[in-house]
Amino acid sequence: MKIQQIYTGCLAQGTYYIESNGEVAIIDPLREVQQYIDKASENNAKIKYIFETHFHADFVSGHITLAEKTNAKIIYGPTAETQFESYIAKDGEVFNVGDVSITAIHTPGHTMESTCYLLKDKKGENHALFSGDTLFLGDVGRPDLAQKGTVTQEDLAGLLYDSLRTKIMILEDNVTVYPAHGAGSACGKNLSKETIGTIGNQKETNYALRSDMTKEEFVTEVTDGLLAPPAYFPMNVKLNKEGYNSIDDVLKKGAKALSVSEFETIANTSGALIIDVRHQSEFIKGFIPQSIFIGLGGTFAPWVGALVKNIKQPILLVTPQGEEKETIIRLSRVGFDNVLGYLNGSFKSWKTAGKEVDVLESVAANVLETVTDKSVIFDVRKPGEYLNEHIKNVENTPLDFLNDHINSFPLKNKFYLHCAGGYRSVIAASILKARGFQNVVDVAGGFKAILQTDVLTIKQSCTTM
Repeated sequence: MKIQQIYTGCLAQGTYYIESNGEVAIIDPLREVQQYIDKASENNAKIKYIFETHFHADFVSGHITLAEKTNAKIIYGPTAETQFESYIAKDGEVFNVGDVSITAIHTPGHTMESTCYLLKDKKGENHALFSGDTLFLGDVGRPDLAQKGTVTQEDLAGLLYDSLRTKIMILEDNVTVYPAHGAGSACGKNLSKETIGTIGNQKETNYALRSDMTKEEFVTEVTDGLLAPPAYFPMNVKLNKEGYNSIDDVLKKGAKALSVSEFETIANTSGALIIDVRHQSEFIKGFIPQSIFIGLGGTFAPWVGALVKNIKQPILLVTPQGEEKETIIRLSRVGFDNVLGYLNGSFKSWKTAGKEVDVLESVAANVLETVTDKSVIFDVRKPGEYLNEHIKNVENTPLDFLNDHINSFPLKNKFYLHCAGGYRSVIAASILKARGFQNVVDVAGGFKAILQTDVLTIKQSCTTM
């Protein structure tokens, strides 16, 4: 038996490759599926099943393409309804893969169709749980994404409480837990950086699995502090339910090298958004006017999904040379398939052609020591980061919800943006500059650099009763 976790840091997502005696099961595949096909081929094995733990909201799964290329059967849990051929498993139904078996365990709560898959070894002993978004390490799946009709997040949280306690926590402590996501995913709020754990460890350390926790306490704690989900989540669910274009077709359409004149013409006539994915240190020194920075080196795809509201938005790319295909693949992972091409020769070709160039002002963190009016400093980190510690008298305008705070930024006076380390503040600054805020200034190094200065900060105070 072979189990391999294929973890994608940009999405904080885990796919699983399970092989036994020439047969393979894939759990929650990414959209670019050739890697799984190649792995099975190298081992002279055949992909038999594609197990989906639920209809994913944070990425477009590769289940449909993988099934088309391998004739493997797509498996969903009870209550799932798809517009493509799939097999809807019964709760407790067993699927054989070589010498091992995989049992579908229906665990509604994160979504109604959420299902975990329990792997038993050739001796019939419980070995590993592929827990999807039902159970993370350090957290459980958020219960607000599948609200429908009269079903509230509190209703779903109650179902999740029952699922965890009647079907998951009864498993042996030594059963390995393989979750669908780790730290950085928007599918939970307290996910661990670790990506593999055990049932026993989670019983000891996961706040949501406390043995003395009542259902009412669980519902309150799991629903407390949930930020609004990214705008692209419902659109990704729709694609995962109904179908999507092959990644091969997406690449064929988007991987077009455009000359400066072709790029400029398309930008002027198509309504395309120019996304520059170079490092922020390169972007601030020069970029195409009206372009938006979202660097490939960070959590690129989720930020595109959070900030670009329409997945059908035409996109033109400015990428480091050699990163064009990777950029298109990452966009496709969150459903952004309408890439029209990329600037051949990257930004250098634009500059060499003598085209107009914009720059972004960036200053060292100690400059803020001289800024007496702290109302012109804006913190674009997440609310939790801000509450933990922030500059005194500075407002929190999280990047995720920048549109909600547009009226907070001064149109005429100089103002400063900072995040934790410098990535998100450049994203925010590029968006604001494209919208006419010409006096925006990025604080290099973000809050980490600010802490090394004499700028006064406030830590969240904790009181005890």
